[in-house]
Amino acid sequence: MELSVGTVLDGKVTGITKFGAFVALPGGRSGLVHISEIAYSYVSDVSEHLHEGQEVRVKVIGIDENGRINLSVKKAADPPRGGAPAERPRERQAEAPEASFEDKLKRFMHESDSRMSGVRQYTEKKGGRRGNRRNNYD
Repeated sequence: MELSVGTVLDGKVTGITKFGAFVALPGGRSGLVHISEIAYSYVSDVSEHLHEGQEVRVKVIGIDENGRINLSVKKAADPPRGGAPAERPRERQAEAPEASFEDKLKRFMHESDSRMSGVRQYTEKKGGRRGNRRNNYD
């Protein structure tokens, strides 16, 4: 069976991790449902929403060049009444619909480096290092 982005399938949860759940798909393939793709509400613990052996309907939201399959439970179902929570504008711009994990990681690292350089500049303006300072009375 050939999988493509947008396909909705039934699968079985085979493993739970702190960052998501692995789902066995038809044809002997498997994919990952990231914690952010489990429910429209905030998910702090995957096991509160899914458990091993559970049958789930998932949507293929990405397949990277290494053949890893990214899945979504929430996009395979209708949004709750009132629609999905509004995304912040920065997130909407930053996330390409088919961005791979590596692309997302590169973007995160770039944004993180930019923020840290701003913090360093602010700290240097304020007189150097912040936090635990040793006194010179030893």
